[in-house]
Amino acid sequence: MPRRRIGFWYRFAAVICKPPLVVLIKRDWRGMENIPADGGFITAVNHNSHVDPFAYAHYQYNTGRVPRFLAKSGLFKKGFVGAAMRGTGQIPVYRESTDALSAFRAAIDAVERGECVAFYPEGTLTRDPDGWPMTAKTGAARVALQTKCPVIPVAQWGCNELLPPYTKKPHLLPRKTHRVLAGPPVDLSRFYDKEMTAEVLKEATEVIMAAVTRQLEEIRGEKAPETPYDPRRERIEQRRRTQAQNRRGEQAPGERNQNEQPQQAEGQST
Repeated sequence: MPRRRIGFWYRFAAVICKPPLVVLIKRDWRGMENIPADGGFITAVNHNSHVDPFAYAHYQYNTGRVPRFLAKSGLFKKGFVGAAMRGTGQIPVYRESTDALSAFRAAIDAVERGECVAFYPEGTLTRDPDGWPMTAKTGAARVALQTKCPVIPVAQWGCNELLPPYTKKPHLLPRKTHRVLAGPPVDLSRFYDKEMTAEVLKEATEVIMAAVTRQLEEIRGEKAPETPYDPRRERIEQRRRTQAQNRRGEQAPGERNQNEQPQQAEGQST
């Protein structure tokens, strides 16, 4: 299948977004040869800055295979933003759907049409203290196993130095470098003949995220933690710590009473 025509809206967005990106960040982009020249595929990308969707889209745009991002369906409904989202072929996600696979029906359709669908599998900015990918949601794995399309692991680093996660103040100087490395397709063939259970989706997702993390290790020249940061586990642990502190706070008055009893007995004996 030939590469899809980029179209007016994507070119218009590029005219607006590319100049500030070129001014603000330098580029160290590798692995473009791993982006399929034709046919539908998925890219699985780590997420560590509010700026990196624009910088990554720039990278992908330069390959000739523009990404179609998943976004909340409400953004498509009205106004200029909605027109731009529709015009650039972004993909609405209907989160109110009770059927997890139906929520990604539009992404499946896009892959089957020969599009590139870009997933941020973590679902949000990483909360790992050192910026490594954390545990991911299963959406990318669902679409990959349903369509059996190539999954390209993509790691990026540098936009988080320009605008760190969960902050609003950019660090413009010195000029930062956006590093991107796309790897070869992830081999998910061992999952194709299995029923798409929660366990299979979890395992396939872990394989995808391990590939993304390996790309990031190469970019950073560091070793990632053996166990990815899990925000759900961290919330549970935080809840346990809070409950333990509350229990200690409740026990404190009783402990004080116990300490006071010997003093009262001594006073009575005198």
